[in-house]
Amino acid sequence: MARNEVDPRFGDLLRALLEARSLSYRALAARVYQGKTYVHDLATGRAAPTVEVAKRLDEALEAGGALVALVETAAVAAPPAMNDTPTDAELEAIELVRRIEASDVSDATLSRLEEAADRMAMSYAATPPEELLPQVRRHLSYVNGLIDVKMTIDGQRRLLAVGGWLALLAATLHIDLRQRNAAEAWLTTADQMAAHAGHDEIRAWCLETRAWDVLTDGRYPEALALSKRAQAMAPAGGSALIQATAQEGRASARMGKAAETRDALERVARLVSNLPTPEHPEHHYRYDPAKAISYTATTLAWVGDPAAEEFARFAIGELLSEPGGVPRPRRVASARLDLALALLAAERPDEASAEALSAVTSGRIVPSNWWRAAEVLAGVERSGVPEAQELRDACLAFRPTQRELTS
Repeated sequence: MARNEVDPRFGDLLRALLEARSLSYRALAARVYQGKTYVHDLATGRAAPTVEVAKRLDEALEAGGALVALVETAAVAAPPAMNDTPTDAELEAIELVRRIEASDVSDATLSRLEEAADRMAMSYAATPPEELLPQVRRHLSYVNGLIDVKMTIDGQRRLLAVGGWLALLAATLHIDLRQRNAAEAWLTTADQMAAHAGHDEIRAWCLETRAWDVLTDGRYPEALALSKRAQAMAPAGGSALIQATAQEGRASARMGKAAETRDALERVARLVSNLPTPEHPEHHYRYDPAKAISYTATTLAWVGDPAAEEFARFAIGELLSEPGGVPRPRRVASARLDLALALLAAERPDEASAEALSAVTSGRIVPSNWWRAAEVLAGVERSGVPEAQELRDACLAFRPTQRELTS
């Protein structure tokens, strides 16, 4: 089936089968390892199924291949997709304009590179890291080829800055994929380019990104120290300062320092109190005030504060109600893990398992965040509830690697 093309007969048949089997959307979603919302969207025609999902639904509903047949029929009828490589085409276009305009690096060339870097930072929230990383690396290669080209001092600073942002994004993507050596190399490069450009915002983000990396590795005191260094480096009023303060709170929470955790959360609240919503809130390096809700949920869940449940539910509701679908599905998955952890603390492991199941089967938990799913799984299994096996099966089906599941 072509992207975004939905055969209405698929939803009609799926609803009829659900009614005939007396199954709820949640029950079916659990059987096919998908989120309940996605299954509901399939049944109501708001989402198009893949052949693989249709096969799982067929098996779960004993439909005899009828659902798969509808998907395959639609795929045959649909026009073939174009094999497009927009990143390469974009770079070719930028280079052509540069050569036409002058032998040096023009303002137009730099502006288009800056726009491309911003666009990729905005894509981060919804694009799998293994898909976005090649685009970022190709743009970095292009920037590298311009370093020795004649340009003004201001142009050189802008080129180093855009290279710094791209290197920082590449490092972040490598961290998401648990490729630490490559991440460290790009973080070092990003910091050096930013230093030459006199760009302290990028340098502060480099420290904050390192803090997140070591936090996911369980090195909480080091994460705390890096977060404080990032705050000292960050310009006043910038996004890096807010993010680094939030990161301090999360590191304190993992260390069980309740008073320090709440102090960091209060400082974040003050920093974002008068902060306007950015034009592109999905931009990874532009702090969106709404993000503070998600970070508060995470931090309170880690420190064992019962208020985490309310913050997590609010964050999920806000993210799911955004116009135009769910532009930040990874944040939704993380918020569901926060909620699951809060429900475990409230001794409601069956509900915790359901939320974790939705997060895991969304397919949006990157390798660097998998330890959080494993943490919830361990808690659910310790409780002894029957839902634990279903959650473990889903974790086994969706885990990035066996090492991540057991680490």
